[in-house]
Amino acid sequence: MDIREPGRGWLLRLVIAFTFAQAAVSMARPAVSYRALALGADARAVGVIAGVYALLPLFAAVPLGRRTDHGRCAPLLPVGVALIATGCALSGRAGSLVEMAVWSGVMGLGHLSFVIGAQSLVARQSAPEDQDRNFGHFTIGASLGQLIGPVAAGLVVSEHADALARTSAAALFGSAAVAAFAVTSLWCVEHRAPAKGPRPSSADGARPGRVSVGGILRTRGVASGIFISLAVLSATDILTAYLPVVGEQRSIAPAVIGLLLSLRAAATVACRLVMTPMIRLMGRTALMATSCLGAGLLCAALALPLPAWALGLLLAALGFCLGVGQPLSMTTVVQAAPDGAGSTALALRLTGNRLGQVAAPASAGLLAGLAGTAAPFVMLGVLLLLSAGVALRPARHGAPPEAPGRRTEPSAEPRPAERRTGPG
Repeated sequence: MDIREPGRGWLLRLVIAFTFAQAAVSMARPAVSYRALALGADARAVGVIAGVYALLPLFAAVPLGRRTDHGRCAPLLPVGVALIATGCALSGRAGSLVEMAVWSGVMGLGHLSFVIGAQSLVARQSAPEDQDRNFGHFTIGASLGQLIGPVAAGLVVSEHADALARTSAAALFGSAAVAAFAVTSLWCVEHRAPAKGPRPSSADGARPGRVSVGGILRTRGVASGIFISLAVLSATDILTAYLPVVGEQRSIAPAVIGLLLSLRAAATVACRLVMTPMIRLMGRTALMATSCLGAGLLCAALALPLPAWALGLLLAALGFCLGVGQPLSMTTVVQAAPDGAGSTALALRLTGNRLGQVAAPASAGLLAGLAGTAAPFVMLGVLLLLSAGVALRPARHGAPPEAPGRRTEPSAEPRPAERRTGPG
């Protein structure tokens, strides 16, 4: 086996940094919703503010991916941390809904910068046969952050309306401090010496600028991976943004809402710890389709007027199902991409994510205004059921063809399409 770096200490440090960065964002997102409510926002306005979080990243993702294909990944990480901390802190000082939306966008841009750099590092420094495992471990950092952040926000934010503005601001200032801790483990995460042998990202002598965005998207496997990732992330995002609104309407305390969101994240961590054996048992295609199907049904069930304990059971099962889509869609996209365009393909995947984060909350806000706060969960259920059908398309239509320039030398290594369909 071709070892691409000495040990996996870099991956552990990256997971720790991602945990802090994601914890800051996960603490800030519900705090932003509560602060918006304190400033007079309704469910529709909360959806718009949640959508603006993804608006700036929607336009920045592909240029950042191109830049990463041509150069190093690590410089994006501290830049992302700085933008996250700035967006969190200034959201806490905002006195209007327009300011809340602007600084929410800055926070989203920082998160995007960090994630593009980090995902590109994992793709570039992992052997193809290790990518499912390493992306799974990497996304554990996101799940741990999503577990810690909402609990912290729920403990800080007061359920009393007269203190909501003050305590939600305190939670946002705290999230800025949490983000700053991410820089403490961002040392020696990138190995500058290129690895030998084929790999799915740049730095192998290819010129990624020659691969058009349309060419990447037309490569079989890329578009389906992007759509699945969009659906899964939209579900996670709307849950984070709208569960506080549901809690307000059903008289569930912010601390309980924080615990429920963290329970969902803990189940996602558990899923990713056992994902490799599940892939061996079911194969990647069947696992992705089954998890999206289960998540869709569970999301639709959240529309029912359930007590807090039943919400907890549903969210635990939902979190386990949602744990599959993100890491496997990363592997699918990066292995399907043409040579020298791995980071750009990952950036396109993140662009799809952010498009979903703009469109899904805005649509959810419109539905919530027309049909109540249960309607967004039905919408998520439909979206996830569609993604289950998309996940099955490679199985129905056959394995995708090799991307141009993929096989540069004779090798016994399996083709990317074979790697995507699971073990054996």
